[in-house]
Formats: sequence, structure tokens, C-alpha cells
Amino acid sequence: MGLDTEFLRERTYHARLCLVQLSGAEQAVCVDPLALAELAPLAALLSDAGTLKVMHASRQDLEVLFPVAGLTRPVFDTQIAAALAGFPAQVGYAELVRRLLQRELPKSHTRTDWSRRPLSPEQIEYALDDVRYLLPIADELERQLTRLGRREWLAEELAELEDTRSFGVDPDDAWQRLRGLRGLDPGRERLTRGLAAWRERCALAHDRPRGWILEDGALREIVLRVPRTVAQLAAIPDLPAGVVKHRGAELLACVVAADIPDPPPPAPARPPADPQRQALVRKLGTLSQAAAADLGLAPEVLATRRELELLADGRRDGALLRGWRRAVLGERLLAAL
Repeated sequence: MGLDTEFLRERTYHARLCLVQLSGAEQAVCVDPLALAELAPLAALLSDAGTLKVMHASRQDLEVLFPVAGLTRPVFDTQIAAALAGFPAQVGYAELVRRLLQRELPKSHTRTDWSRRPLSPEQIEYALDDVRYLLPIADELERQLTRLGRREWLAEELAELEDTRSFGVDPDDAWQRLRGLRGLDPGRERLTRGLAAWRERCALAHDRPRGWILEDGALREIVLRVPRTVAQLAAIPDLPAGVVKHRGAELLACVVAADIPDPPPPAPARPPADPQRQALVRKLGTLSQAAAADLGLAPEVLATRRELELLADGRRDGALLRGWRRAVLGERLLAAL
């Protein structure tokens, strides 16, 4: 069964499911979740272990469907399968339709507001196109992966789609998604964790995007500057006046809770580059690119730069040392360390 969804999340924390498209061998249909009082029959179908759901770039769809239907499984993801067959890592659905089925899909409704009703016949046809070709694409990719001896690789990759931990964020872990805040002193690290958790809880409670509560840039500036007063908060360029007015007391409470000395330690400077580490990452990258070329894979499908950096830093729990990647590359990288 082919499966796709249309949803909106620009103005909310939780995505709003607006349309579900399903396809079989003979026909494709749209299900309007906004018009249904009861979604239990749909949920039963999506969670039925005996019905394979063929999707493209499924992670966001699975996250959106999870509150409605629980875990959608089993899934065959055509983007993942295509990457293992030698296509670009993030190859699009329309590109697969063009390259595998020699059909061109229209692009006229890519920015549709799928929450508006009624949908026009053209919008419905556009939505149905997203599932009409999933089954033949999956069949062709299965043939290619069988010929390449990579069906087990695909099974490993698809198994990760059943890890529901990626479908939500624990507020206490939200700080891990922030960038540009490494090498902090203990007080600033406590402040980072506290601000990120506070923002996540506010976004959840008000069902608003976390950036509407506090943008990443403003959060970083609060961590680095450690403001103690409303006036000091207001002096942060990236912090809107409305946030200072309505949330200033809560932000300052996070600063107090972090128990940072006054004055705080100097803000961390960017650490100097480590030439030896850089050379090691380059060496690992060269080995990885050579292996990817031998396998006919896009290099980032086999190993991302971040994964190589973690390996160079001594981490041994990454994807490069598990399953098929360890067999075709990981052992070779370990030998080069």
C-alpha cells in the first residue's frame, strides 16, 4: 500500500494532519482526517503488521501519524532504498518517478495550504500523484537491491524507522539540539539546559513553534551574556521586545536557577583547530569516499562528516560501527586510527 500525508506545522508545535493519501495496485484515494470524527479504522490499517506501507522520505510523515495511529509499520521507504541503490542521498520522489518510470510530475501545488476546504480537483490530483507511483518504484528498487545483494542493508535501515524516540523531544534533552554552545563552563551549561527545557515546555503548552517562544540566536546570547536584569535582557539584539515584556521574568528565573557566579566567567572562545584531528578526519574521509565510490554510493549515504568526526574523537557507538556499515567501512576506519 502506498502512503503519504499532507500536514501543516508552520504556526504550531504539533503538526496538523490535513490529508492522507493511500494507493493500491488499481487505485489511489484521499482520506480527509479533518472531516472524520473517528480515525480508528485508519489507525488500524496503518498499524497492521500484515500490510506493508510504501512511503517516500517517511520520517516526518511517521512522526505526524504517530499521535493519530501509533507506530505506522512495516514501512518500505523509497528514498532510503534508492540511496542504497546508488541514487543521491536525498533523492526526491518526482526525480525517482522521472528516472525509473519516465513520467514527469507537475509542481503546481507545492505550496498548497492543505488545511483549507474544499480542495480543488487539481489539488486532489496533485496529492494522489504522491502515492500513485510508489508501488512500482518500490518494486524496481527491490529488484535493484536484490541484484546488488543489499536487501539486508535496507532491512537494517528500515528497522530504525520504528524507533519512536525520534518522534518527540524530552524537554530535559532539548539542549542537545542546540548548536554553537559547546565548551561551556558548568554554570553556562546549566543555563543552556534550563533555557532549552523551559522553551520546549512553553512550546508544548501553547502549541507554538519553539522559535516563536525564543529563537536559537537569542537563547545563545542569553547563555553567553548571562543577563541579570530586564534592562540587560532588553539589550540583547536578537531578543524581541515582546519576549522581554511577556517572558522576561521567566528568562531571568532560568538565569537565577543556573547559579552562575556574578560576574560570570569569560564567555568561551572558539577553541583553536587541532591540526592532528583535522588530518585524521581527512584521512578517514578519504577512506570513506573511496569505499563509497567502490560501492556506487553517494559518500554521505555511507558516512557523514559528523560521524567521521565522532569516530576521530574516540566515539565507538556510532552508525559506522554497526551492521552493514561496519562490515564495508567501519573496520577499515578503525584500522586507520
